[in-house]
Amino acid sequence: MKRYKYLLFDLDGTLMQSHPGIFAGIRHALKEMGRAEEPTDEYLRRCIGPSLVYSFSNFFHMSEEDAERATAIYRAWYGREGVFLGAPIEGALQALKTLKDAGYVLALATSKPQVFADKVTERFGFSKFLTVRVGCGLDGSFPTKASVIGEAMRRLGASADECLMIGDRKHDAEGAKEQGVDCALLAVGYGDKEEFAQAKPKYAFESFEELTAFLTTEN
Repeated sequence: MKRYKYLLFDLDGTLMQSHPGIFAGIRHALKEMGRAEEPTDEYLRRCIGPSLVYSFSNFFHMSEEDAERATAIYRAWYGREGVFLGAPIEGALQALKTLKDAGYVLALATSKPQVFADKVTERFGFSKFLTVRVGCGLDGSFPTKASVIGEAMRRLGASADECLMIGDRKHDAEGAKEQGVDCALLAVGYGDKEEFAQAKPKYAFESFEELTAFLTTEN
């Protein structure tokens, strides 16, 4: 018997190396906001995973109003130029195929806006494996990882104990924990070993190969 029925996947840093577009979009927003910061790629890595409003507020010390404005600037640019910058992470597409063929129901649970997540998953070939795709709304709906996971579960008709959240950042583990869902973190994206240790996920894997081996042989 499989321990899980539903696998919920993060997008940025889990299925996609999305940082080229995200980093360029944040730098564009900072410039448009008249900010003097010139953040390094290493500093900007922390912005992948949480919501943009959270990132602008916490990592660039903006007021709520300014963070909302910066987010709007980012999204306008990203929708025009940044959304398709990046590439699938090695092994991601094959893993989705293998896991779907093994009988799992796959879903997307991302803090990326739904409109952008839909474009990316269609362009790069993920959508055919995904029964449900949930991202945050441009109207402010599903603003946290926990709310995204909860909405994915609702659309799937899934209970918490049937689900495994698969991501690469502490926000994935924290959101899953809030919903009572187990989490597996993959060392394929933007989280590091220190972050994994702090997040304390149920599982941690080095690659998609390790993840699929575990889910197809030991559950």
